Amino acid sequence: MTNTKWAIDSVHSSVDFSIKHMMIANVKGSFNKFDAVIEANPADLTTANIEFTVDLASVDTRNEDRDNHLRSADFFDVENHPTMTFKSTKIVSNGDNEYDLTGDLTIHGVTKSETFTVTYEGSGKDPWGNEKVGFTVDGAVKRSDYGLTWNSVLETGGVLVGDKVKISLDVQAAKA
Repeated sequence: MTNTKWAIDSVHSSVDFSIKHMMIANVKGSFNKFDAVIEANPADLTTANIEFTVDLASVDTRNEDRDNHLRSADFFDVENHPTMTFKSTKIVSNGDNEYDLTGDLTIHGVTKSETFTVTYEGSGKDPWGNEKVGFTVDGAVKRSDYGLTWNSVLETGGVLVGDKVKISLDVQAAKA
């Protein structure tokens, strides 16, 4: 089977993250606006081309003050760097519908190669006859690698915001 174009179904997809807060708990958030260009054979992703774009202004941690701080120059600086992008460069099968997806991730004007785990969850037709596929994506990045270094030292030791950001995507796409 050859690669086919797929359109992300943003209503049935999510881009989520979590990060350590005060070195004792995780804070979770999401990005509510994102899009992807996917050309793939879902049964064999090794030849896929994937480009993913996230609107950083759409960050949502359920706290408006924190979200505004994340949009500011202390973090994402959305005025100068409005998007986060990912472009695949290599995909390797690990068997059992799992893949290592490597690509160029750009945040805050800095591009680094990152690898994420992708699981092909399956395919099917929705009630209207549209062919759909599902994937989960998991991984982690160091925010300091992208110049996101704002922090505050705690009086008890440690820092307010962790460096490791866990990333989790649930993606549903429709054949375009």
